[in-house]
Amino acid sequence: MKTLLALVSVLAAGSVAAQTPSPSPSPFPSVSPTALPSITLPPPLARVLTDYEAAWARKDAVALAALFAEDGFVLSSGAPPVRGRAAIERHYAGQGGPLALRALAYAVDGKIGYVIGGFARAKGEPDIGKFTLTLVEGPDGRWLIQSDMDNGNARSR
Repeated sequence: MKTLLALVSVLAAGSVAAQTPSPSPSPFPSVSPTALPSITLPPPLARVLTDYEAAWARKDAVALAALFAEDGFVLSSGAPPVRGRAAIERHYAGQGGPLALRALAYAVDGKIGYVIGGFARAKGEPDIGKFTLTLVEGPDGRWLIQSDMDNGNARSR
């Protein structure tokens, strides 16, 4: 019995030690989000961002939803996932206003791609948030949003 108690004590102590994070230096330098430079997207991908900006500025939920794949997702901060064009249109109803999107990175591999970027209320202003767009090439060759995930730069309080 003493051996069993000793083993449990050792395992418990090891478990606590394993759960305690040890400080380690980050392999990534600390960079201000505004310090990351914008990049130029190829025209077919840039069209996705410019069409998104224009539809958002017009508060046009129909046009916004049309930018998505039929089974696309909106993954907004503080809200449950929204899936499908009809649900995306309802989700965006009444939303919109000034918006400036900028790309930080992108990649394409066949019919799948992504854009990582930042957003502001106007071009040249500091980013107030960031986003990732997962893209799929539609049957007509036009890039569509499979998923749009965004969140603000301000921390929750």
